Formats: sequence, C-alpha cells, structure tokens
Amino acid sequence: MTGRPLTLMAVHAHPDDEATGTGGVLARYAAEGMRTVLVTCTDGGCGDGPGGVKPGEPGHDPAAVASIRRQELEASCEVLKISDLEMLDYADSGMAGWASNDAPGSFWQTPVEEGAARLAELMRHYRPDVVVTYDENGFYGHPDHIQAHRITMAALELTELTPKVYWTTMPRSGMQRFGEIMREFDEDMPEPDPAEAAATAEIGLPDEEITTWVDTTAFSGQKFDALAAHASQGENIFFLKMGKERFGELMGMETFLRVQDTTGADLPENDLFAGLR
Repeated sequence: MTGRPLTLMAVHAHPDDEATGTGGVLARYAAEGMRTVLVTCTDGGCGDGPGGVKPGEPGHDPAAVASIRRQELEASCEVLKISDLEMLDYADSGMAGWASNDAPGSFWQTPVEEGAARLAELMRHYRPDVVVTYDENGFYGHPDHIQAHRITMAALELTELTPKVYWTTMPRSGMQRFGEIMREFDEDMPEPDPAEAAATAEIGLPDEEITTWVDTTAFSGQKFDALAAHASQGENIFFLKMGKERFGELMGMETFLRVQDTTGADLPENDLFAGLR
C-alpha cells in the first residue's frame, strides 16, 4: 500500500458536462474518500451569453462567456466536492456544423497528439485508477466530445498507466423514457421528424450491453445543484425543469461501458472501483 488515495479522473469537453453525465459518481466517490480529478478541455465560449444571447448574435462575447462559465464550473466543483480541477482551456468548437468548428485554436482543430500530450502529463501527475470520458461519437456527436474521447485514449497510450477506463452511456430504455419526460415538461415540444427520431434511437446502448450501473441516488441532490450552478446555461439544461425531487427519482443511476480493465472484476458491475478495493 502506498497511502495514495484511489483516484478517479473524468475528462469532459465543456463546463457543465461534469454534472450531466458524471455528477453522481464524482459526488459519490468524493464522499467515499476517493480523489476526484476533473479535466475540462474547452472554455465553453460557445455557450449562451447574458440574457440567453446565442453565439453569432449581437452582444455575444465568447471571452466574457468563458469567464462566467469558469466561475460556474468552480462552483459546480465545490458542490460535487471535486478534489482537483484542471482546465486545458481550448476554445469551444461549438455544435457540429458551426463555423466555429474551423476556427484556429478551437479544440476541434487542435492536433490530437498535442492535446494528448498535455493530458498525459496530468495522468502521470495524478495517476488515476479510473478514467471516464465519452465514446468515439462523443455520446451524441458533438465535435468537442469526440475530441475529448480521442485525446483521452491517445493520452493513455502515451503513459505506462493501466487504469480502468469507462465511456459514459445511457440505456436505450432510458433514452426512450427521457423523450417521454421531455414532452411531459414541455407540451409545446414538436414530435421529432423520422430522421431525428432514428438518430436519437441510436444514442446510448441496449441495456444488456451496459457493463456498469452505479447507483448515485443518494447524491442526486448534489448533482442537481451542480447543474444549477451553471445558471448562464439554464435555458439549455432541461433537467433543471424537473425540480429536485423528480430529478432525484429519475437521475439516480449513472451508466458506463467498461473498455479497459486489468482487475478481472466481474461484469456487470455496480462500482467503477470494483476490483480496486
């Protein structure tokens, strides 16, 4: 035994992503005495500005948005009791197809080997036992999520470390239920067109293919409060419309696909640190 605490490193694309997909596990494992490290790759400058002004609209200042979102991210980390926040501070690339995808200095335009080298240095410093990021499609196709996946997997190859590695996911049954809940809270929401519905149906994994189901119900209040800390993006954070009680009922399970393991822990598992303690 080295006396070093077991360490979870989550690699996310933007401020607020840490709360959406991994807020529960970050809060849970912090409460259990693990070191929790969050790496946020972009500055979030393509988010909403004050008053909900969108990128490209008059009055949208990416630098000012990034400054606000940095403060919100720090507040979210405090709520989730995250031990260490590291920001790579690449420029937010925006949604797929936006002109900002091609902007020099954007995360999407950054060579994978450059981002991977920086992340590998953080991995060598923190020596995570568990690493969490997105799948190769960034869960839903966002360029910065895809790039976060790419630099994470490349960084792991640059190090001698052999952590358990997970990609965030969602059960297909849960995605279907999520769509129903969205319409419940927004009666004016139009039915998706067939192409959009088909694309949504491919997000996540069939329930039986998910390797890891972590119960974070006891920490759903912290997860909700962490999302709420990103107040400038409230218009885009659907979950906040549920209210804390309903949110806790529906968002208490976080699911993952285990893609690297040297512990031999049986699957399915209910703990990212199974086989490590």
